[in-house]
Amino acid sequence: MDTTKIGLGALLLVVSSVLLLAIGTRGSGIPMLLGGIAALGMAAGSLLIGVTNDGPTV
Repeated sequence: MDTTKIGLGALLLVVSSVLLLAIGTRGSGIPMLLGGIAALGMAAGSLLIGVTNDGPTV
């Protein structure tokens, strides 16, 4: 289960980072709403990665 959480969290972080970087380029045509969704994806991805261990969570 932990490897699934880490994999999904890493995927969310990568996809969200690519979206945010694409929005930063001039004339990309990507709506700002996707930027908000990408920011939430980064938060969810880091949360998923942070709660995988038995120790304290993020």
